[in-house]
Amino acid sequence: MYSNGKNKAYSGQGQLASSLLTFAVMLVLFFGGLYALSFWTLENAWLPGLTCLVLCALAFIIPQHLLGRSDIHAQEHAKREI
Repeated sequence: MYSNGKNKAYSGQGQLASSLLTFAVMLVLFFGGLYALSFWTLENAWLPGLTCLVLCALAFIIPQHLLGRSDIHAQEHAKREI
């Protein structure tokens, strides 16, 4: 992995603050989904259930699919678009 002409040991090197911020935001989303389940009753199951499903899914989908593509080189990315 190269950045500014220097070899990086791994793709997350030098990004501690952004990694911690992303982790904190995704953890809040996940715990928000779990908290939504506290409103689950037999009369009111759909809204808390769907809220939990959406928030917990976002907490996993955002880091894996949207943020996990940052280690692609510009040249490799151009090859994939062709």
